[in-house]
Amino acid sequence: MLGTVVSNLRGWPRRRWLVGAAAAVTTYVVVAIPTDLIPNPFFGREIPPTWWSYAALAASSVLTGLLVATYVASPLAGTGATNKSGVFASLLTFFAVGCPVCNKLVLLALGSSGAMTFFEPVQPLLALLSIGLLAWALLRRVSQENACTVPAAATA
Repeated sequence: MLGTVVSNLRGWPRRRWLVGAAAAVTTYVVVAIPTDLIPNPFFGREIPPTWWSYAALAASSVLTGLLVATYVASPLAGTGATNKSGVFASLLTFFAVGCPVCNKLVLLALGSSGAMTFFEPVQPLLALLSIGLLAWALLRRVSQENACTVPAAATA
């Protein structure tokens, strides 16, 4: 399967790669600004970023960019059904790299001591889950690009 994926990626046109790069950069910036991984005057952090936050965000951004690129001029037949794992995984990245006590949803659910006690230790697992889901969605999309489609059976 990995050989098929690499072969399919090699066949991508330049437009797909450009869209993927733009989506990756956009994802990185959209997540890094509110989580203060990119210092800015609008958002701040009470807890400094962890050593793995930047790498997790970079990996998630690249995978998100590649996944977005699979939808550009895709040879896959549009069935109307979409896989939401990529969207869910990208959202998980935001929670994984964000400040545990700066996130209003976490504070409402757990309080500040609960955020530090229960949520902060789970953040690396959220990052791994996010990267895993993005990789799975990407592999699934790319490996099916050259798959032979079976025509729908005619109704009698």
